[in-house]
This record gives sequence, structure tokens and C-alpha cells, in this order.
Amino acid sequence: MERSKGFRSNTREKLKKETRRRGIIPPTRILQTYKEGQKVHIVLEPSIHDGMPHPRFHGLTGTVLGMRGASYVLEIKDGDKTKTIISRPEHLRAQK
Repeated sequence: MERSKGFRSNTREKLKKETRRRGIIPPTRILQTYKEGQKVHIVLEPSIHDGMPHPRFHGLTGTVLGMRGASYVLEIKDGDKTKTIISRPEHLRAQK
């Protein structure tokens, strides 16, 4: 049988939550707002599948370009290229 190559393949450690952090996330994480030009970190929330960017972008930092519906449009540098990513606020954290 051929191996599965789905969206979440090879992410066993990356998308695993700590035991004490399992369960429903607080509503404030979902209701976060970011301004245009603000720097944010992409930290995937494994318990929410909607609006999750691809796991290869986990841990990267991007700039908010604007909104698209309930999601944010981000610009990140991937090597020499500039890429645009769409992500919901649950998967983002503000840079301090």
C-alpha cells in the first residue's frame, strides 16, 4: 500500500500539543486583532484545522498585509522569494 501524502503528513512532533495544553483554546486567541504592517509569528494550533497555513511555515515570522474575510494575509520571506500566506488568527502570535 502506498504511503499517504496528505496535508498533515510528517508532522507528528510539530503538531503535537503538550499534555497540559490539550483541549479547547481560550476565546481570546480566536478574537485577536492585528494591524497592517505588524510582525506576527506563525505558530500552528493543531486542534483547529480551519485556516491553518501549511506546516512548512510553522515557526516563521511574517508581516500582516491585510484581511481576507476572518483571516489575515501575511507576507513571509522563504529563502530569496516573498510568499503570501492566508491564516486565521488562532495560528498567529504577535511579535514582542
